[in-house]
Amino acid sequence: MRQIVLDTETTGIDPKEGHRLIEIGAVELVNRRLTGQTYHQYINPQREIEAEAIAVHGITNDDLNDKPVFADIADAFWDFIVGAELVIHNAAFDVGFIDHEFMLLHAQRREPRLGPVAEHCSILDTLRLARDRHPGQRNNLDALCKRYEIDNGRRVLHGALLDAEILAEVYLAMTGGQTALTLDAEERRADDAMAGGLSIRRLSSTASLSVLRPGAEELVAHQAKLEQIRQAAGSCHWDELAAASGLAEKPI
Repeated sequence: MRQIVLDTETTGIDPKEGHRLIEIGAVELVNRRLTGQTYHQYINPQREIEAEAIAVHGITNDDLNDKPVFADIADAFWDFIVGAELVIHNAAFDVGFIDHEFMLLHAQRREPRLGPVAEHCSILDTLRLARDRHPGQRNNLDALCKRYEIDNGRRVLHGALLDAEILAEVYLAMTGGQTALTLDAEERRADDAMAGGLSIRRLSSTASLSVLRPGAEELVAHQAKLEQIRQAAGSCHWDELAAASGLAEKPI
């Protein structure tokens, strides 16, 4: 499954008041594994950024004067997200801004439109997920990092790409932890060499496990070892366990 963990920064809090996107950051997960593919873009909003917003993300109009407008980056952004499941913290906010940008773009282009997002992508809101799992607690990104012991020391100000990377870690931890233990062939060989030939592999929940039973020589060696324990200690805990399970063993 392809997922895009996404975050945005804006000029203010409400697109209905004319506020615009100024930054988009996104990272790609495939089968719950970070692929290294990212999307990051600063955008010239063609309007002033509110002081309250600058205090949050630190991005000023001077920073964006030479950046492209949304119309120039819309197609590349759309190609990156279309068809994926979008993982977003407080999704209504980000999706609302993205859809607003696509609506403005459609009015300019008067051609087959991009968006709305929910018609072409599924959306997973990690804020709603966190509230379901941790009711009555703080569930902003910093609180979740602390709860799941994720290092967010680089997060002094909000930044879309950094926040998307951190949210990906939070999402994986919140939904069962990292599942990237199945390594590709080259990574597995390197890790095997470092681990003396031992490697970690994730088993399917439906996989059947083969049962290896001891041969006659192994049974004799096992009984001999138990007898050594009995002679040295006066008793053997294995006997108690075997008796409790109805499989009591006799000394050889």
